[in-house]
Amino acid sequence: MENIDWSSLSFNYHKTNVNARYTYTDGKWSDMELTDDEYIKMHMSASCLHYGIELFEGLKAFRGVDGKVRLFRVEENAKRLQSSAERLCLPVPTVEMVVNACIEVVKRNLDFVPPYGTGASLYLRPVMFGTTAGLGVKPAKDALLIVYCSPVGAYFKEGIKPILVAIDREQDRAAPRGTGDVKVGGNYAASLMSGEKGHRLGYSNVMYLDAAEHKYIEECGAANFFGIKEGKYITPKSPSVLPSITNKSLRQLAADMGLEVEERHIPVEELSTFTECGACGTAAVISPIGKIFDMDTNAIYEYGNEVGEYSMKLYNALQDIQYGRAEDKYGWCTVVAE
Repeated sequence: MENIDWSSLSFNYHKTNVNARYTYTDGKWSDMELTDDEYIKMHMSASCLHYGIELFEGLKAFRGVDGKVRLFRVEENAKRLQSSAERLCLPVPTVEMVVNACIEVVKRNLDFVPPYGTGASLYLRPVMFGTTAGLGVKPAKDALLIVYCSPVGAYFKEGIKPILVAIDREQDRAAPRGTGDVKVGGNYAASLMSGEKGHRLGYSNVMYLDAAEHKYIEECGAANFFGIKEGKYITPKSPSVLPSITNKSLRQLAADMGLEVEERHIPVEELSTFTECGACGTAAVISPIGKIFDMDTNAIYEYGNEVGEYSMKLYNALQDIQYGRAEDKYGWCTVVAE
């Protein structure tokens, strides 16, 4: 294996040894296949290529302070993948299939799990495609499920720091009662134009509002939003928001810290009342927000250049569990290698 400079890794694909695959044909799933092939051969008329019948997941494995390698909440990712498959009328794999593939991929790529202390981790990408060849818009009878991995660097290479966010009302991430609550590729394709606009203006993320009225906060880029005020951890409740496994974990940790947890509509105007807020997801755990700019009204909401007290506490608490520095009292981690 080549020598890897763990400190210079970005969030990008890096070749590893093995990926795992299942195929669905003739009404049943195959056994797991392990391969070093990075490519997929499919018909040019495959349904995933034409009609977006595709979904994915993202989770991480960590090498802990004790040398053990842990997968974080892999069963939750498997359950969410099932929800996405049901929504796209794809064959639904079992939780065990997804979990077993993730474990096997980590075991066979242990050399690519970054050393403890580097801030880097092993990212796993389960991805599923409808592969039936045809022209009509209809559910796929055939499918391919792949789990592959790549080492990725620390999100904040120079330490966690607040980001700048812009509210964009010109584009919506997902339609009401659409696919916003499942992890399918179309949601991310819909976000590209507004994301690029935000980047050109110097903002790290774009905040999306509800598509019906543009009054309530939904997601923050590809991450969930949360705000802290008056002893409360508040996060949007909407049928168009992806149920983030990181956010679910943070809500539990927030409650453990004595914060009252609220899932509800958050009007844009309420941004002025938060003492701290952030975006949360697999990649960064928490991205604290320093400033939010409303591109429509020119309103500015500022939270300072330092990470908020609870954002830092929550970030550290979750990382301590992932890296084996704290008791995993909820059984979130699956130890893959001692």
